[in-house]
Amino acid sequence: MKGVILAGGLATRLRPLTFVTNKHLLPIYNKPMIFYPLESMVRAGIKDVLIIIGPGHAGSFLNLLKSGKYFGLNLSYEIQEEARGIAQGISLAESFSDGKKLLVILGDNIFDYDLKDTVENFEKKEKGAMVFGVEMPTGSKQYGVIEIGKGGKVISIEEKPEYPKSNIAQTGIYMYDDRVFKFIKKLSPSKRGELEVTDLNNAYVKEGTMEYEIINWWIDAGTSHDELLRANNLVADKIKHGELK
Repeated sequence: MKGVILAGGLATRLRPLTFVTNKHLLPIYNKPMIFYPLESMVRAGIKDVLIIIGPGHAGSFLNLLKSGKYFGLNLSYEIQEEARGIAQGISLAESFSDGKKLLVILGDNIFDYDLKDTVENFEKKEKGAMVFGVEMPTGSKQYGVIEIGKGGKVISIEEKPEYPKSNIAQTGIYMYDDRVFKFIKKLSPSKRGELEVTDLNNAYVKEGTMEYEIINWWIDAGTSHDELLRANNLVADKIKHGELK
């Protein structure tokens, strides 16, 4: 399996912080935000990772991460010329994937869940995809919501619903088989002109091959100044209490 980290976009919601840098280079307590998904890849046993970045700050990523030797990874880079959605970003990994399955993590997702066992089990599956959810006590209108039916099957994923069908929010962690690029090519742009990852995931849901796993905690640090601050405070607290390195 290979890894993909999506670190493009304009991050308009974090301005003025992102006028001069990419949001994934902002600090989360004691290290840049992009370090957290990279470390998740390392824990999962992934060796080859593609980082998809926008053209504006590509040099900053190269100066910081270089070849990936610091992490014990083989890093590659791809430019997403325009921010046209997560699924479109994933499509840029087609030649990199070389027919292998993918672990995809959004670059502003902070979590410490060990994906290693799940990656190994997913490698053994013939086909399908997997989403990772986190339970939110009152549900969530801010994220995609995963609906689970009888027998533990994913029966729908709805993006930012007015009336959530469950309290399981979809995180920015995904696994896909090598057919993912065929599914992406069949997608149509949403009303905001993007290829949506929820539409991609629902293609697997419709096929009946989408699985899910619940993780313990997760923060989408790039959504607002408040979430960025919450990520810093939570990570600082966990490090000081020995719960996170």
